[in-house]
Amino acid sequence: MKLLLSNDDGVHSPGLQALYETLLDLGELRVSAPDRDHSGASNALTLTRPLSATELPNGFMAIDGTPTDCVHLGIGDMFDIEFDRVVSGINTHSNLGDDILYSGTVAAAVEGRLLRHPPIAVSLANRGNWHFETAARVVRALLCRPDPLAVPPRTVLNVNVPDVEWEELRGVQITRLGHRGRGELPQRVSCPRGREMMWIGAAGDEDDAGPGTDFHAIREGYVSITPVKVDMTHYDTFQSLSDWLKDGL
Repeated sequence: MKLLLSNDDGVHSPGLQALYETLLDLGELRVSAPDRDHSGASNALTLTRPLSATELPNGFMAIDGTPTDCVHLGIGDMFDIEFDRVVSGINTHSNLGDDILYSGTVAAAVEGRLLRHPPIAVSLANRGNWHFETAARVVRALLCRPDPLAVPPRTVLNVNVPDVEWEELRGVQITRLGHRGRGELPQRVSCPRGREMMWIGAAGDEDDAGPGTDFHAIREGYVSITPVKVDMTHYDTFQSLSDWLKDGL
């Protein structure tokens, strides 16, 4: 296998290190990751300045850009390798439901959607136990299956793993994305010089989180695998919109 690893927590993240160590013997691995935490960066590309790539002593490439930048450079000509797949993670916390709209972890995987095999975004549903090795073993098990994965082109696998020992996993469920309610309002704070500033509020609580959703699978102790498609077109609305606009604008 020829795998490009990335993340959004930064090149020094323990989750990325655990993933690299667990997959190291599977083939050729390269790492291209942000030089700092870029959580919440979504699919942003840096277009207003050039990017700097620094090789660290462990061979990882630290990029002063977003997760998407890192994969864009990685599958370009930064490495002399034709990669088979991108694996992004292990994120320090879950990416469930609406989280994927903002997730740099998922965005890094999405940037690898045109490679030969579907990219994987993997996140730990953290409860303070930090079982990154469990999530890494889940990815390894997926990669080592003898039968090729049959999914449509440009599909990303969004994988969330309970924060437990490997032996405590209850199994695997194929899930749909759940949904969160509205997030908390921004928090107003003041800097030492008296300037008012704002912190983005916390994500909303689970809303649509029943059986079949990624939220429910994690809550019940199962690995959640959600196939996510890049095509966001809402096809079911075509007829109603056509009827609405039948007389033109």
